[in-house]
Amino acid sequence: MATIIDDTAGKERQLNFLEEIIENHIAETDGRIQTRFPPEPNGYLHIGHAKSICLNFGLAEKYNGKCNLRFDDTNPVKEDVEYVDSIKEDIKWLGFQWAGEHYASDYFEQLYLWAVELIKKGLAYVDDQSQEEIRLSRGTVTEPGRESPWRNRSVEENLDLFERMRKGEFADGEKVLRAKIDMAHPNMLLRDPIMYRIIHSEHHRTGDKWCIYPMYDYAHGQSDSIEKITHSICTLEFDVHRTLYDWFIEQLGIFPSHQYEFARLNLTYTVMSKRRLLQLVENKIVRGWDDPRMPTISALRRKGYTPASIRAFADRVGVAKRDNVIDLSLLEFCVREDLNKIAERRMAVLDPLKVTITNYPEGKTEMFTAVNNPEDESAGTRQIPFSREIYIERSDFMENPPKKYYRLSPGSEVRLRYSYLIKCEEAIKDEQGNVIELKCTYDPQSGGGSSSDGRRVKGVIHWVSAPHAQKAEVRLYSNLFAKENPNDVEEGKTFLDYLNPDSMKIIEGFIEPSLQDVAPGSKFQFERTGYFCADPDSTPGHMVFNRTVSLKDTWAKIADK
Repeated sequence: MATIIDDTAGKERQLNFLEEIIENHIAETDGRIQTRFPPEPNGYLHIGHAKSICLNFGLAEKYNGKCNLRFDDTNPVKEDVEYVDSIKEDIKWLGFQWAGEHYASDYFEQLYLWAVELIKKGLAYVDDQSQEEIRLSRGTVTEPGRESPWRNRSVEENLDLFERMRKGEFADGEKVLRAKIDMAHPNMLLRDPIMYRIIHSEHHRTGDKWCIYPMYDYAHGQSDSIEKITHSICTLEFDVHRTLYDWFIEQLGIFPSHQYEFARLNLTYTVMSKRRLLQLVENKIVRGWDDPRMPTISALRRKGYTPASIRAFADRVGVAKRDNVIDLSLLEFCVREDLNKIAERRMAVLDPLKVTITNYPEGKTEMFTAVNNPEDESAGTRQIPFSREIYIERSDFMENPPKKYYRLSPGSEVRLRYSYLIKCEEAIKDEQGNVIELKCTYDPQSGGGSSSDGRRVKGVIHWVSAPHAQKAEVRLYSNLFAKENPNDVEEGKTFLDYLNPDSMKIIEGFIEPSLQDVAPGSKFQFERTGYFCADPDSTPGHMVFNRTVSLKDTWAKIADK
């Protein structure tokens, strides 16, 4: 039975199966724990990688171990320094620091020598078949594969050919090196898997030194062994690879790293295949890897997510042995919970309706005190200007309101946040009958958010002073996909057929003056609207804000059911 422990939220929970494995390991050995996070630098990390980062680094931290960062850079065609740099930035932003920075390319010479050793043992051979011929000869789940006509080459011939492969004497695809295991093995990955292929392409670290590159299944376990990784933690799709992982280590007689698998993270309304994400970027469906509609860590950062919210999400999702789909609203709940504590409040009107307070003196400006964050007294207060002309949200006025409508309507009264009570006297319309301005009066005795005559109103709305308001570009983001599971593609369609045409709306709103020229990345709650983050596209005099999440909390409703 799993031990009860305290999690980061201060609540009791049971050990997950990986923690149980590690605690048993500690009890039976010297207690050394070494994990690693091994991304391939062929794209930007996404929220699924964030879960793996939190798990690998978190376990090492919890058990006084170490976690390495190792780049699986074994395919020069798809990899780039840009991706290396972005991965390191994302890990640091999440709050983790690796013990050692390594690359599979650091081990190319050793991997080559081990491949030579396997050839000498009669456990590897050079195959002249094409990739397609090899694929067709593997057989099926119910039928054994066919042996390659080159499978029984002599050790001497294989050594010669492999050395010539390294020297660049053969073209891409002309030859491969395969492990010699069992073409009838029930696990098809062990039917003489490819260990090396020829790729004449510049590598981002080794240049043109190599033209043969190890496959993931050959490089991964041996790289773990070199670094003496005690717990190689992978996602569940790699469970069928574990037997091959163990086979290479056993045949070479090297440090016995061991692989463990957990369920990968899947989110509703999201795709997390790197291939599909790359397609979105290359086809300019999104504005780049950090487009706030993407599930990448850099996109979440730009959208206004916090490291703490993503770590909390990873903790809430937990560690499972079976794949499942997590509702996106849980991620949004986590960022709301964090931003509610740390984000200062501001007022912004995104769909403005002008209000003229007819009995307020022309040319007069008052300053009212506003609380920056009611959840944090240390955040202090700020001064906001008030004048005869203000903007309110268009949705805060209704000409013919239903019952229990507590906002502004003809003859009704509302309180302006931190300010006066106002009463709607007249709605001015254009030729089409659209309300374009409201004429209101105010109660001079009700300033500062309290009424001296004891009157109370249920409606409180936000506003900005028209002469002091600053225009801002506001980007309202929704799910990139309209279908809950865009990975479930119907016949004759692609995942792109499920794109949400309204995933981004750009509007012009008015913000209070304190929001002008705030630093990119600054996070705020626009009162009664949602949480927003200043975007790097902002320039002096032109602020751009991204909506991180609305104030609506879908997850809380789901959790209560």
